[in-house]
Amino acid sequence: MIVCIAEKPSVAREIAKVLGANTSHDGYMEGNGYQVTWTYGHLCTLKEPQDYSDYWKRWSLSTLPMIPPRFGIKLIENDGYKKQFAVIERLMQAADGIVNCGDAGQEGELIQRWVMQKAKATCPVQRLWVSSLTEEAIREAFASLKPQEEYQSLYEAGLCRAIGDWLLGMNATRLYTLRFRTDPKQVLSIGRVQTPTLAMIVKRHFEIKNFKPEQYWVLSTVYRDTLFTLRQSEKKEEEEESATQDSKGRITSEEEAKQAFELIKDRPFEVTSISQKNGTEAPPRLFDLTSLQVECNKKFSFSADDTLKYIQSLYEKKFTTYPRVDTTYLPDDIYSKCPLILQGLVPYRPLIEPLMGKVLNKSKKVFDSSKVTDHHAIIPTGVNPANGDMTYNEKRVFDLIVRHFIAVFYPDCKFSSTTVLGQVETAPKDGKKKGDKVVFKATGKQILDQGWHDVFAWGHQTPAGESDASDKADQSDEEKTLPSFSKGEKGPHTPTLAEKWTTPPKPYTEATLLRAMETAGKTVENEELRDALKANGIGRPSTRAAIIETLFKRQYISKVRKSLEPTPTGIALIGVIEEELLKSAELTGQWEKKLRDIEAHKYDARQFIEELKQQTSQLVQQVLADGSRRMGC
Repeated sequence: MIVCIAEKPSVAREIAKVLGANTSHDGYMEGNGYQVTWTYGHLCTLKEPQDYSDYWKRWSLSTLPMIPPRFGIKLIENDGYKKQFAVIERLMQAADGIVNCGDAGQEGELIQRWVMQKAKATCPVQRLWVSSLTEEAIREAFASLKPQEEYQSLYEAGLCRAIGDWLLGMNATRLYTLRFRTDPKQVLSIGRVQTPTLAMIVKRHFEIKNFKPEQYWVLSTVYRDTLFTLRQSEKKEEEEESATQDSKGRITSEEEAKQAFELIKDRPFEVTSISQKNGTEAPPRLFDLTSLQVECNKKFSFSADDTLKYIQSLYEKKFTTYPRVDTTYLPDDIYSKCPLILQGLVPYRPLIEPLMGKVLNKSKKVFDSSKVTDHHAIIPTGVNPANGDMTYNEKRVFDLIVRHFIAVFYPDCKFSSTTVLGQVETAPKDGKKKGDKVVFKATGKQILDQGWHDVFAWGHQTPAGESDASDKADQSDEEKTLPSFSKGEKGPHTPTLAEKWTTPPKPYTEATLLRAMETAGKTVENEELRDALKANGIGRPSTRAAIIETLFKRQYISKVRKSLEPTPTGIALIGVIEEELLKSAELTGQWEKKLRDIEAHKYDARQFIEELKQQTSQLVQQVLADGSRRMGC
């Protein structure tokens, strides 16, 4: 008998249906030579300190650091888990072979390996690797099972992550609680990822609080109903484009600003240059989990955790592919399946019909096998959404995924950009024949061909028919077009001088915090550069939502409308932590890179654990040696 073990009952049912295991038993399905059982996510966990030694049961500084000579696992204390494990253990010990059907990733590998270890399974184990739960995908995956040994590095990376979290979390939480708490019942929770994430929020809080606004003036003028803004100098256009937006047209001296205004207000405006160039805009990227969470937070105000729940449900209902991914690319072999996927999206037929009968666009920004490791970007499976049950919010998430998928096969948006330069020559003085030239600029953009924008402009309702105000956000903004100007033309104009103040950075929202976690705190808008920084991001795409929820749960942060604010406790905790090991997003990102390298056979797992043991010991010594620090809320 072959025992297949999935991570959830719902996934087990889909696998059992494909395999013909249709007879239900308590805790498993059976038939056609297979027994299909399941876990409930984690059934096992690393042992707690008191499981290793009675000496570690009591919280005391004298017991730190706690470093077990060998880490062990145990069943989680839960009657339902224990009952299900007893079923799994009985099936595995009598099995001829096992198929690990856990989620295809580090965490899924770890969950199932621990259960097999605890059950003392000795038979051969094969790995099922599947990116969607459609019948076709499951059959293809069972036809290409691989020996579990090929995924050893994946398990080692997951194990190192768990041990690293234990070493730093257990030791640092006890250390800081005993050393700095102000209430005997207070527990100061420290985490390998949660603490640097909290540190980013606290840092932004103080950047805002300590911000000193600076006054400046902006000189502009209206000529022929067109607003022209001041250029700082007569730089070449390409040089000016490299300047930051905040530095353009600013005058920091009130006297200089008023003087400039007086010099030009009664002088004629002259058009000196008109340039036009055509450009294209490629469709937006496909979604990885983080970008989907960012988009859903912006459009629908969903929390990262809510979005993960919705997309996980869509995956289990077979509408979308595996969600816990960190790439926006598809492997090249998916390209041939795309026409069939599109045909299944029946409610979107008006958008799909223009693509039918044509060779689909195959962009390197979409199809690139070298950018895909475990899983590809999140896309629809091609299962007709009209044939299944989706909640209202699931429909909204699904609609985003589908539109992005369809859009990548549409042509680029084509536009024309116009730049008009003008000048006002001041009155000559000090014996000069000519006055100074004050240069202004106006830009306009005109859409020549909507291209992929048509996909997001289509329909003001979701495919299910419910009105969705967020669809209006998908409409492309009305582009500003300029009137026809002629070089050398002159005329009167109306200058204005506006007094302004610099503004502080914005508080984090869940969307911007997810991006900051993805890039270890670096603010990056460019998608290609952001991709390069992902290897050093903190947390995994699948765990970032849980990290944010943990910070809420432990009352280290709160939400004010969409903004994330640190609580007094969160601020006080980060204030007392001086060790960069615990609060540096960059350093934590380097650990994440090593974990990815372990998975890719580029770094030794044992070396990683030894480094963490040494760092934990040093951390304890440093904090105990410093008697000057105090924590206050």
